[in-house]
Formats: sequence, C-alpha cells, structure tokens
Amino acid sequence: MTQTPTRPQAHAQFTVPAKHPMVTVLGSGDALLRVIENAFPATDIHVRGNEIRATGDPAEVALVQRLFDEMMLVLRTGQPMTEDAVERSIAMLRSAADGEGATSETPAEVLTQNILSNRGRTIRPKTLNQKRYVDAIDRHTVVFGIGPAGTGKTYLAMAKAVQALQSKQVNRIILTRPAVEAGERLGFLPGTLYEKIDPYLRPLYDALHDMLDPDSIPRLMAAGTIEVAPLAYMRGRAQPIFTNVLTPDGWRPIGDLQVGDLVIGSNGEPTPVLGVYPQGEKDIYRVTAQDGSWTLCCGEHLWTVRTAADKRRDKPWRVLETKEMIGDLRAAQARRYELPLLTAPVCFPERAVPMDPYALGLLLGDGCITGSTTPSFATADPELATALGAALPGVSVRRKNDVDYVLNRVKAPGDVVTLENPVTGALRALDLLGTRSYSKFVPDDYLQNSAEVRLAVLQGLLDSDGGPVTQADRTCRIQYTTTSILLRDDVIALVQSLGGVAYSRRRAAGGRKPGRAKGRDVGYRRDAHIIDIRLPEGIEPFRLARKAEKYHAAGGGGRPMRFIDSIEPAGREEAVCIQVAAEDSLYVTQDYLLTHNTLNDAFIILDEAQNTSPEQMKMFLTRLGFDSKIVITGDITQVDLPGGTKSGLRQVQDILEGLDDVHFSRLSSQDVVRHKLVGRIVDAYEKYDSQNGQNSHNGRRS
Repeated sequence: MTQTPTRPQAHAQFTVPAKHPMVTVLGSGDALLRVIENAFPATDIHVRGNEIRATGDPAEVALVQRLFDEMMLVLRTGQPMTEDAVERSIAMLRSAADGEGATSETPAEVLTQNILSNRGRTIRPKTLNQKRYVDAIDRHTVVFGIGPAGTGKTYLAMAKAVQALQSKQVNRIILTRPAVEAGERLGFLPGTLYEKIDPYLRPLYDALHDMLDPDSIPRLMAAGTIEVAPLAYMRGRAQPIFTNVLTPDGWRPIGDLQVGDLVIGSNGEPTPVLGVYPQGEKDIYRVTAQDGSWTLCCGEHLWTVRTAADKRRDKPWRVLETKEMIGDLRAAQARRYELPLLTAPVCFPERAVPMDPYALGLLLGDGCITGSTTPSFATADPELATALGAALPGVSVRRKNDVDYVLNRVKAPGDVVTLENPVTGALRALDLLGTRSYSKFVPDDYLQNSAEVRLAVLQGLLDSDGGPVTQADRTCRIQYTTTSILLRDDVIALVQSLGGVAYSRRRAAGGRKPGRAKGRDVGYRRDAHIIDIRLPEGIEPFRLARKAEKYHAAGGGGRPMRFIDSIEPAGREEAVCIQVAAEDSLYVTQDYLLTHNTLNDAFIILDEAQNTSPEQMKMFLTRLGFDSKIVITGDITQVDLPGGTKSGLRQVQDILEGLDDVHFSRLSSQDVVRHKLVGRIVDAYEKYDSQNGQNSHNGRRS
C-alpha cells in the first residue's frame, strides 16, 4: 500500500519585546489570537511567555510570521490592534500572496496613516483601497470615490477637506449633494429653505461634528469658510441676462455671451468664457458701492471681499455670497466689506483717432468748439497753450488776450483755396462740433482705446478743469467739475477703467452766489457735477507742472478703495451664470465692479453623485476654480433618479476615464467598515442582480 507523502512542515518563532505586554498582541481574553487561529486553521500556534511559535504549511507559516511583524509595527506607533484590524491585515496579506493586484503597501502602512485627529479620535483609512483612495485625493485634482454604502467614501473625503483647510491648502470647504432622495422635491416640503434641505445634508453635518470643534462650525459657516448646500443651489451664482459685462469690444449683456467669447479680468486683460449656464428666473439684488457704482446679481452670487480686520491681520481675501452679507454691511459706523479693484488698466485694442487724446481732453475742458466761430481755447496757463499747439499739427495757437487763444490753420505756401481747419474737421468726425459745456462728451473711440490714450484724455481734462485738493494730514484727492452729465459719466468711466474710483456729487445752480466776471455778477445757469477722484499709484493725473507738483508734495492720491454700501431686493429676472478662465475667476461687470462665480482655493465634495443628471455633473465639474480640489462620491447601484433618467456618475466614467489629473477610486464590499453584515448584504445583492439580469443602474431602485 502506497503511503501519501506528507508535506514538509515549517516552523517559525516570534518574540514579543518585553516593553509590549502580551495582551496588546493577543487581545483581551486572547480575542486577537482566536481571530488568527480561525484564519489559519491548519497552522498550530502556541504561546509561551513572550514567545509565539507557529507550525504548518510553509506558505501559511510565512503569512503568520508576516502578520505578527505587521502587528508589532502598528503597536510601536501607539495605536492598539483590534479584531477588525487583524482581519483586514490578514486579508491584505493573503491578497498580496495570491498576486491579486501588485501592491507595495503593507498593512502597517495602511493602518497607521493618520489623516486627522480631533478630541482624542484619529481618522485613518482601514483598508488598502481606502488608503489608495486617500492617496489619490492628495495626488489628483478631481477624484471619484465609487462604491457601496459603508465604505467611507464621504467620511474620508471630509477628513481630507478638513485637513486641507487646517493646513491652509484651501480657504474654504464646499459640501453638496443632490436632493432627490425618495423622489421628493424641495418645493413641496414644509418649512424654510434650510429646514427643507437639512435632512438631505444631515450626513455631511454629522461628519463635520466628528472632525471639528462643534462650537467652531457655526462660526466657520457664517464666515463662508464652510458652505453646505444642495447641488441645485451650487449653480445659482448668476446675474440678470441684461447685465453688462466688459469685453475687449466694449460692454455686452451677459446673456449674449457664449463659450469662447472674451471678457475682461481683474488684471485688465481679456480672458475667455469657459461656460455659460442659464439659471431661469431668480430673486435679484442690487449691490451698490459707496462710490455709487452698482450691479445686479442673485442671492447666491459670489463676491471677493475683505474686512478691515482681514487687512490688518494680513489675511487673504474671502469669498462670500450676496445673501451672506445682507444685514452685516457695517462694523460700527464703517462699511465692512471692501471690494477688489483692477490691478492694472483695462487693455482695450488700440484704435486710430483723428486728434491727439491730450489735446482732445484740453478742448473738452476749456475749449470753445461750438462751430459758430474758429475753435478757441481759454487758459491762464501758457504751458497748456504751448502743449496744445504741440499736439495739433498744422494748427497755430494764437494768443488773443491774457487767457484766450485762437486755433488757426497753418497755411502752406501756395494755398489758394480756403481749407477746413484741422481742429474743426477732427471735431466734426467725432460728432463734437457744435457741443457746448453742458453737452460735451468723450467719444467711444477714446473711451475704449489703449490705456495710454485714455490716460492722456483724462490728463487733458484734469489739467484744464480739474486739480489737486489738499487737506491737513490726508493724502491728496483729485477733483474735476463739469456741467455736462455725459462728460461726468465719461470721466468716471475713464477713472474706473484705469483702476481708480470716482465719487460724484451735484451742486445745484439755483441759490448759489453769482460769480464775478469783468466787474459784473454772472449767475450760474446749470448744475455742476463735482467728481472726487482717486487713482492708483503709478497713474499720473497731471501734466501741468504746477498741479503735478502740488499733487506729489501732498504725498499723491493714496490708495483707491471701494466698499459695499447696500444690498437691496430688485425683483425677479431671468439670469445666467458664466465661468471664466482667469486665475482668480474675476471678471468686470457694470461700473467696473469685479465679481466672479467659480470656486477657487476650495475643497469641494459632491456626495450621492449617482443622483445627478449628466447635465448637472457637467455643470458641477466645470465650476472648478484654480487651486481647488473636487471629490465626487457615489454608489451606482443606488440611483434614485426618475425612471429613464441617466445617472451622471455612470456616464462620467465613460467620458473622463483616463483623463490626466482625474482619478477613479473603486471600493467594494471588502472595504465596508460598518457592521460585518453590511458587506455580506452588499455581496448578496450583487449576486442576486447578476443572476436575475437586473440592471439597477438605469432607474429607481425597487
């Protein structure tokens, strides 16, 4: 009778260092030892003193030896071993031994990777796939965490978000999820908006309370550092379709913009539109700054602002929604929220013009261009008359008396026919001939020209009808006066396009003490518009020497500033949202106000993403701003969308799989960290679906 050869037996011995009590290795009541014995039934494991011996199949004994090595590595970090941790370590070691997916991660590396610690509790991955998911969030800008319930998709993403906020990698956390569970619609639910959405967002709130001091959460949410909102409200950052937005070709309604069009960013340079998202009708607010500039937007529209405390503490600008600032616009008597200004003059394409821009500014200020007489210029500064003559080729500036100069055409030898005065011809081409002091304006070819042309026009206006105004212990402001409403608005536009601010006030003609001219009273016939101007450092407002000297002797004009003064309801309007490619996401809207609506410097989590439509998923992904990170989590087997509606999470896998800087982490029932039964339930459902040919991905779950 042939005897079956016995397999060779292997022996291994492991000594536990004396500084580690055996109970930490074997568990209370030998609970950990029993888990190991149940996992290796064919291996004899004996414990004597601080020595552990294993005998059995060589491969199994090698795994037991490796398991105790990994357990000791974990224990050396001060982290206790649990039955669950031992079971997961065994599963990882067996998977590596069977060659199921090459991996360099060891159980000790997985179990000791700390993400966040709060109130004595440490959050860390518990499985290999969870560790890979966490590592992917560190390495990639957009990460999809796809897997069944209980695999820690959202919880780990939340921990990484809080870690990024605490380490100042981002300035804010945005948490969102679609509110379509059980087919319910928010509009039919009782209560206020926040009472309606609270049940849908409760899991996100609960996770936050595990990771942060509960007392700090309301403060962070009030400051906009943490935002929790349904997905539908993420896209509501919009302006009415008729709101003007500045483009290189001038102002255009935001509703006319298309993807690829250029708008002006905060640096004055053109930046392309990346997305246009119609919003339907929305409640609209008028946001007005203290200099009188204003624009319209919805309550969720984003504004970059800072407070005096932010500036004093050298904190970065913050991003707040319109509705967050309502009722909080004053700190004592001071305005709370400062708005950013252009960091450089707007860059319009250069246009050919028929007259030197500085000369045009001088004539708009102190010129007589009615057309009924030869163009003339009045000034008590011969320096200006000389500069005007130098800027007008073919024209002589002839002095008539102390303050009056006539602009005559220079006749060339041989002229036999009376030719048009070059100044008259240029003014006629600009539609300025025949205008008077109360009807003058700056032509569009100058308003929307290069920064050099716009500044030259402004300098001519200020040298003639403006000047520096000094006050004790204050920087010097610039003042300009005109009786023309059109010219008032054009001067303000010139100043704003150069990065400055302008405050306008009206001085009524009625009741004013008459002026004196040649010994007689001269009454005022029209209201005057007085403009106080602040220009950025480096923008020279004057060419006239005496005004420039006075301006600089007083220390220049100081820093121009603009604050939000009021936010008031303005009805309901059809609105649209745009995304721009500018690094700070800012674009120039009406009155040269800077606003934006994408998400920069943010950690954004979209939970329950299987309940997004393809359109919602695209909208969400294209809202990504600079220095931001997006994590999208969901379970494609638990779709609650109405029958026939595709899941955006299912579709996006086919579209973005393999795209650079986008990663898909897929977790399974083996990564469930809830009750062990949950993992077995998930497996049972997957088996049932595969046997019955059901596809629960394309409709509502039964």
